[in-house]
Amino acid sequence: MATSATSSAAVRTAFAGLIDYAGLFPPAQLEMEAALAEYAGARRGPHAWMLARFIVPEARIDELLQCAPERVSLSVIVGTAHDSRAWFGAVQASLQRIAAQRASGLTIEALEMVLPRPLSQRETYDAAIGQYSAAAAQTGLSDLPSYIELPQDERRSALLPFALASMKRHRLRAKLRCGGVTAASTPPVYDIATFLRAAAEEEVAFKATAGLHHPVRGYNEESGFIMHGFLNVLTAAALVRQGAEEDSVIASLEDEDADHFAVDQEGLRWRGTLIGTDTLRDTRTNSFHSYGSCSFSEPVDDLTALGLIAGG
Repeated sequence: MATSATSSAAVRTAFAGLIDYAGLFPPAQLEMEAALAEYAGARRGPHAWMLARFIVPEARIDELLQCAPERVSLSVIVGTAHDSRAWFGAVQASLQRIAAQRASGLTIEALEMVLPRPLSQRETYDAAIGQYSAAAAQTGLSDLPSYIELPQDERRSALLPFALASMKRHRLRAKLRCGGVTAASTPPVYDIATFLRAAAEEEVAFKATAGLHHPVRGYNEESGFIMHGFLNVLTAAALVRQGAEEDSVIASLEDEDADHFAVDQEGLRWRGTLIGTDTLRDTRTNSFHSYGSCSFSEPVDDLTALGLIAGG
């Protein structure tokens, strides 16, 4: 991979505010104090322009307040319940606590939430999406962006278009899970491509989470399996916005050769296809907002080694 301008407008457009810091979560799973220290250090570092919010579960906000030396911009994971029947009550209670914390001065910039599994084969995700939207409005939180994740369910692919349509109606955003701590938790390339296409068709923006440890897809020695790359996902999302054929979108997600990706003054290039800075800006604004990473230094170091950003 090569670039002639590591500080070009295209680089800033592609990577500014891309990373939500998830140091509390696996595989890093740092203690609160250590995670906050990592986040504060990154905020003071030369690549702070790439850093967005600190991700925290609502249940750990009190712990965060005890440790935080300064105000932190948060993306809060709304508390839910494993039992689908208890899910809505748990969400209501969690949103009420979040609203109270926000009223007391906590800087909350986004919410994240996973839907419950449908109780029957006749059910879709529409009812739960509507319930969440109503609860957010009742607690005065509907002005915050909410990223909604579908549960790991065998019907999620079939119900995805309907769920995204419902999110659009309720002015919600989507959350795409790209992996986890096991190979089985990593979705196939085709599933990611399908999500990107469906989200673009409904004009639903999204954030990604889990598994995107490195820019380019490839075998990860620590995990022992192939993991998706955040640059692959960004490229694919931009290609969708650009009207690319499905084969190209899938190929960009599958690509494990870093030399096929480059950034110059005109934009991001993949295998010679130019994604201009305007398309990158549109993608980051209206499609791929950010992704959660349990490390900030790892993606920064990787992008630096690939020549995409200047070193610190």
